Amino acid sequence: MKDIRVGFALCGSFCTHKQVLAELEKLCGQYGEITPILSEACRSTDTRFGKAEELRAAVEALTGRRALDSIPAAEPIGPKGLLDILVIAPCTGNTLAKLAGGITDTAVTMAAKAHLRNGRPVVIAMATNDGLSAAARNIGELLGRKNYYFVPFGQDDPEKKPCSLMADFSRIGETIDAALEGRQIQPILL
Repeated sequence: MKDIRVGFALCGSFCTHKQVLAELEKLCGQYGEITPILSEACRSTDTRFGKAEELRAAVEALTGRRALDSIPAAEPIGPKGLLDILVIAPCTGNTLAKLAGGITDTAVTMAAKAHLRNGRPVVIAMATNDGLSAAARNIGELLGRKNYYFVPFGQDDPEKKPCSLMADFSRIGETIDAALEGRQIQPILL
């Protein structure tokens, strides 16, 4: 097991949570400490894909840690140097826009801001229906910024959702390892 402190933040994109939780379970076997972070949408929204309390229970059971789910809970990540790396999976188009624009109004964006102040890596595993439209410029903005690393991504359903992009969540672990070395895993486009 690697002695790495990982923050694992989940945003909306509720249809991907099952895949993301499967990857989180694998990561819990690879890294020493994983701190879960839930966006306010994850904390409070019941959907056809599951209930908010079930998601919280699942991430807390997997990690053995209480989820950070508010701006005040996430803020100490920076001053206390709590993480070696932060993963945002799934990272929605909304969160991509906030990160690109420097907006800190959720637990996840506060976690990123607080973590980045220490010059440490943030891994983005996106899932957004507008990746090749409205979110494209935000993706481009973050690709050009220091300390942001992307899990390889591509179109998940080009016929029915031609603008949708999704990360290959099975590659989160290897993206973490590369980011910790200061490298962007390649190829980034699938």
